[in-house]
Amino acid sequence: MTGRYYEEFEIGERIAHEKRRTISESDNQRFCDKTMNQQPLHLDAEFAAETQFGERVVNGLLTMSLAVGLTIPETTDGTIVANLSYDEVEHPAPVFHGDTIRAATTVLDKRETSDGERGVVTMQVEAFNQDDELVCEFERTVLAKKRPE
Repeated sequence: MTGRYYEEFEIGERIAHEKRRTISESDNQRFCDKTMNQQPLHLDAEFAAETQFGERVVNGLLTMSLAVGLTIPETTDGTIVANLSYDEVEHPAPVFHGDTIRAATTVLDKRETSDGERGVVTMQVEAFNQDDELVCEFERTVLAKKRPE
């Protein structure tokens, strides 16, 4: 277990996650297939070539999911009770096949639950490509375990 307990999160703290992941064409195809998202911008090279992007764009939900996954080891691995929400999701730049994504987390807020047994932590997650261009950002709110006594 590498995640943090509620008490270990500090408001304003920024965590630069070292793990990165390159997104392949196969990753994008499988994600679209599994989620039944058949948007041609993600899957049809000829269609996408005629758009402003000039090529297929990776499914934004794949990018967001990957960003969450990249943050888990240093945030909630083994210490989460539940994900409560994902808010303010933005995709300021497209992701293409072959892009390598990294993530950073900033702790925005934290509070104990009314029973004092757990804590709610809100984090800003940012995903960047290999050129350090911001490609996705969102707030993730989790219900976190408190440190065992």
